[in-house]
Amino acid sequence: MTMLVFAVATILLLWATILLSFFAPLAARWREPVLRHPVLVIESDDWGAGPLAQAEALPRLSAVLQGIRDRSGRSAVMTLGVILEVPDGPRIAASGCSEYHALPLTDARFDDVRAAMQSGIAAGVFVPQLHGQCHYWPPALMCAAQRDSAVRDWLTAPTPATTEGLPSPLQSRWVDASVLPSRTLPADAIRQAVAAEAQTYQTLFGSAPQVAVATTFVWNDAVEAAWAQVGIETVITPGRRATCRTAAGQPGCVDATLLAGERSLAGQTYLVRDVYFEPALGHVPQRLLNGLSTRTRQGRACLAETHRFNFLQAADASLATLETGLRDALASRPDLRFVTPLELAHAMRQGDPDWIETRLKLRLSAWRARLDEIPRFRRIAQLSGLALPLALLGARA
Repeated sequence: MTMLVFAVATILLLWATILLSFFAPLAARWREPVLRHPVLVIESDDWGAGPLAQAEALPRLSAVLQGIRDRSGRSAVMTLGVILEVPDGPRIAASGCSEYHALPLTDARFDDVRAAMQSGIAAGVFVPQLHGQCHYWPPALMCAAQRDSAVRDWLTAPTPATTEGLPSPLQSRWVDASVLPSRTLPADAIRQAVAAEAQTYQTLFGSAPQVAVATTFVWNDAVEAAWAQVGIETVITPGRRATCRTAAGQPGCVDATLLAGERSLAGQTYLVRDVYFEPALGHVPQRLLNGLSTRTRQGRACLAETHRFNFLQAADASLATLETGLRDALASRPDLRFVTPLELAHAMRQGDPDWIETRLKLRLSAWRARLDEIPRFRRIAQLSGLALPLALLGARA
């Protein structure tokens, strides 16, 4: 009996040591709000200034979204990460590529694009979010163009540019990636740029931006502080914050891992968009369902990332894949709810009981489902036997 007691005590001590070692990520996932309902939001970036073919793609998207409704009667929602300008290629070319000139979304050439966006907003299916004045940092782009003929050709193109054609590092707005590793931008320059783009956004949409998503998910505290000054209260993230482009050109210098409902130093609420859904790259409807199923078990919203290029390239197939994915999601989860990211963030901030789960058993079940994502925890829990009581905890909940 003494040996049995000793063995049990040793195991319990080992488990306690493991739990203490991982206390911070375990506690963070316990604090993270648990949603009462399955939630799906399609998050789409790069709309606005750019190819004029958007004027045809947007009404088709709007029609599909309006035809899909949850049990409350709410239409499916797609956010539009809005870009407010592209280069004015002919004017830049006329300067010998020595001066940057912008072609803003307010230009008459984009009248049909703006009208299509506004029509979808009025119908309640499009939700604009601030993606940036442009999908690059103009001085960095001009610098890169001096030594890269492909960038120069892109910059001086006669038609509105497609930013997907830029080298990936140069698509980051909030660093200078004209050289790698990238250089940090001055805080004053960031503040001025954010103030200008917020004013442009308000002119276009009639209200200040409240949700922001950084291009290529590279940003820092200075950007969040500037966003806060113009009224941004929700920041869309991939679950971590990269603050630079590495020597290899990849997003790097990660300084924070983020969970939905956490707050930035500037006071914004973070949301996490971590389901990647690009039909033009071969992603099938089941990918959307798998993401929704996993996030629902975790008590989380499924924010699915997709981009404009899907609906300009292979547009018919991409639109059909999106529609099938949404309809299949509703069929698999009849209690599915469509909401906007801002509404979701407000519910988390306020602990809205219509949206946020308070029952202990259900919170425990969601918490258990989140643990496997903690680096090394799953392996250590399996080797130590801790996985068994944790599995029972989730099952009993």
